[in-house]
Parts: sequence; structure tokens; C-alpha cells
Amino acid sequence: MDKKKLWSSAKVALKIIVTCLLIYYVFQKIDFNKVKSLFLTSNLWFILLAFFTYLLSQVVSSWRLLGFLKAIGLDFSFGFNFRLYLLGMFYNVFLPGGIGGDGYKVYLLRKKYKLPTKRLLLALFFDRLSGLWAVGFISVSLIIFIPQIQIPKTWPIAALLIGTLIYYLVMKRFFTDYSRHFFRSHIKAGTVQSLQILSVIFILLSQNFTGKYSPYLFSFLMSSIAALVNIGVAGLGVRDLFMAHASSVFDINQNLAVFITFTFWMINVLASLPGLWFVYRSKEFEPLPTEEEAELVKKEDE
Repeated sequence: MDKKKLWSSAKVALKIIVTCLLIYYVFQKIDFNKVKSLFLTSNLWFILLAFFTYLLSQVVSSWRLLGFLKAIGLDFSFGFNFRLYLLGMFYNVFLPGGIGGDGYKVYLLRKKYKLPTKRLLLALFFDRLSGLWAVGFISVSLIIFIPQIQIPKTWPIAALLIGTLIYYLVMKRFFTDYSRHFFRSHIKAGTVQSLQILSVIFILLSQNFTGKYSPYLFSFLMSSIAALVNIGVAGLGVRDLFMAHASSVFDINQNLAVFITFTFWMINVLASLPGLWFVYRSKEFEPLPTEEEAELVKKEDE
């Protein structure tokens, strides 16, 4: 085994070990039997609604990405883009430690359309950035309803407005192609995050929840940002650890908070399974690159 393959295998093993350690730590802080009971007593109809709402968010997310790709001259159908998106979801969840779904998407689009890798990477970057903006927008909206955050409500609103203006002007000035559909793309980004928040609400309703939603939803959004630190398997362990700690800050039920993140992770895994077809059965994206080939393409324009 050469050094690259050895390092790739080591990264996968390290991610699995870190994920297991995080989960172990989380279950030292919560009552495992109570979380188990929450799973066993869940209203499956609401869990099913949460799943389909999350799946719809991924459809809209792929539509948002398609807008950024078309802005740099790529012209293909929504269907092709969504199938490629499902392939990327599968790689992100089931093949941790490698270059991820984005790396394979860049490779396949670079090979098919001969665009510079840098332009493709920027399209993916701004797609993700619009999602981060949407998280910030909804978080600011929720802060108003959380008394534990004792700051003037005008501060986060002003920060969001000023930050959005600067963000738009920088894109408009230096990344004209990607800013052509700025408002449309960010409406889609807001829709994606709103659907995922709705998915979390359905998970709460599966437990006949009647309390305040805003602390749970805000904590969940913050855990999404924490999960960007890509040290676990598809966010597993990182979100849960964050929610376990947030429970003491926002006075929310710790077991229920962890139940939310575990359930959401399982929904993500199930929604990613269709990508299995494009990896092992469909011929549409063959031949799929090795990790070394995908890495090489990423470095071509550097």
C-alpha cells in the first residue's frame, strides 16, 4: 500500500475513532435509557414527515447549486444535477475521510465540461456560503424569542444587515459571475434551511412536544455550524456534543436535544442512500475517479 492510500485509510479510521469518542462522551452526559425510550415512543408519522421535509430541502439545495453552476456557463438539466447531487451526498455520508462529495462532483464536471477547477470550486464555495448566510438569518430571527441571550435585539439584526450588504458588494465587485442571481440563490438557501428547521419541528412533535421551540431550533442551527468542523462522520458526534452542552445554557431537555440530533443524522443517512445506485449500479457517471485522481484534478489549477 503506497503512502497516499495509507494516509486515506488512516483518515477514515481516525474519523471513526473520533466519532466513537464523541458519542461515548455524549452518553456520559445524558441518560441513555431515556434517549432510547424517546426513540421507542416516537410518533412514526411525524418522523416520516421529518424525513420527507429533509429530502425536499435537498431537492431545493441541489436547485440552488444548479444556479451557481449555470452562472459559470454550465448548461445541464435539473435531473442530471440532482443525480450528481445524490452521488455527492452518498460520498459525504458513507465514505468519510476522503475528499468528499464535492471533490467527486468537481472531477466529473471538470472532465465533462473542461472548465477550470477553480471556477467549479468557487461555485461550490458560494453555494455553501449562501447556506451559511441562511443559517445566520434564521438564527437572528430566533434570538428575539430566547431570553437567555441577553443582548440588545438590534445588535444581531444590525450585524446581519451590515454583513449581508458587505457580502453582496464583495461578490458583486470581485465575483460578478457568481452574484448574477444573488437574491434568487439566497431565497433558495433560506428555503433549504427553513425546511430543515421544519424537519426538526416534526421530530419534536413526534414526542408530543408542547414547550418553546426557539431554544431547540437555535441550538440546532448552531450545532450545524459546529458540524462544519469536519472531524466526525457526517456530523455525528459533533452536533450531539454541542446540543448536550447547549441544553445547560438554554434550559432545554438534554435527552430530547440529543434525540433531535441523532434522529436528524439518521434521516440524513437514509436520504443519502439513493446515491448508492449511482456508485454501484448506474453507468451514468462511470468511470468514477479514484481519490487520487480527484485530488489531482483539484490541484491542476493551483
